[in-house]
Amino acid sequence: MNETETQGPRPPERRPGERLDLLQRRLARFAAARGWEPYHTPKNLAVALSVEAAELVEIFQWLTPEQSAKVMEKPESAHRVADEVADVLAYLLQFCEVLGVDVLDALAAKIERNELRFPVTGGPTPNRHSSE
Repeated sequence: MNETETQGPRPPERRPGERLDLLQRRLARFAAARGWEPYHTPKNLAVALSVEAAELVEIFQWLTPEQSAKVMEKPESAHRVADEVADVLAYLLQFCEVLGVDVLDALAAKIERNELRFPVTGGPTPNRHSSE
């Protein structure tokens, strides 16, 4: 037997944006099925996103840089990180859905602005970060 016969047909390859769109619609259906739309306001979703991001930060709070670089090596911490990343992304996608923001277009535009704002000059600029 070949791999296809033992595992069934493979799903068609999807571009990343299409996969994000599918997940975004799935999240919307999940919320709608539970009657949560009235609570999914931009303010509430922004707050929830912030809380979930803080839960991700909490995992790393007291780790050294070396420990934080190895966090995915331990199954229990890797699972916690993956769960919090999923929560952050879920709320971000729901936030974007409510406001009509195309997350991939917004990211592409931001990268383009940063490339113009921080051109490559031959070496790293240690005293300036993108948040400045």
